[in-house]
Amino acid sequence: MKPLAKWTLAAAAAASVVVACSTVPVTGRQQVNVFSQGEEAQLGLSSFSQMKKDQKVSTDAAATAMLLRVGKRIAAVAGPDMPNAQWEFVLFDSKEANAFCLPGGKVGVYAGILPITKDESGLAVVLGHEIAHAVARHGGERMTKAMGLQLGGQLLGTYANAKGVSAQNIQLLNTAYGLGSQVGVSLPHDRAQESEADRIGLTYMARAGYQPDVAVDFWRRFADFTRSSGGAGTPWFLRTHPVDEVRIKQIQAWLPEAKAQFKPAP
Repeated sequence: MKPLAKWTLAAAAAASVVVACSTVPVTGRQQVNVFSQGEEAQLGLSSFSQMKKDQKVSTDAAATAMLLRVGKRIAAVAGPDMPNAQWEFVLFDSKEANAFCLPGGKVGVYAGILPITKDESGLAVVLGHEIAHAVARHGGERMTKAMGLQLGGQLLGTYANAKGVSAQNIQLLNTAYGLGSQVGVSLPHDRAQESEADRIGLTYMARAGYQPDVAVDFWRRFADFTRSSGGAGTPWFLRTHPVDEVRIKQIQAWLPEAKAQFKPAP
């Protein structure tokens, strides 16, 4: 192996130094995260406060009531895994078919996804998935990964300078490192987090009294929506989420695990 290639690997290793480890609930995966839960929650609170100022909050009383009803049920079963959460559920008046949960328990749902969820059970699929992201602390983990990759790039640049590599070649090297990091590290990591959130979300919705089988129907409807809106053309290796077919197969494989956690709602 050439010295530069060896140093590239060394830079990547240095970027992945274990600074702080924790265990993801439900899956038991070990993760690296240099941010504390308090730091993550503060970032989530700040971002959510700004979003409520910048975006229109829905005045649909019935839809908002449903969101709060389902959200509280999911949050109740997720609570033991995230005891310091400050749960808040807001319906935004937007045609976008999306939802999110910021660190600390700030959940936003765009009204455009409600025709796809159809009912409370469908909404439970979405909220289970989004709440799982927060409980698994995926946001802090992603920021940690980004910091590590940035450090790796800086170390690689320092080494190249020390070896007298020309400015033009350093630029090419930086471009290759950035592209390789994105396609080979960041995007696969994002897809893995999305799959983990699907798995955890199934468990949470089952514990909250929602039949996890409906997740398959929801994601099939969402896949149809994605195709009809022209969003299915991106190659799988450039996606932040698993392709729909893979996602549905994974969910079907996890259903027995989730069903074992099912508890009928009072």
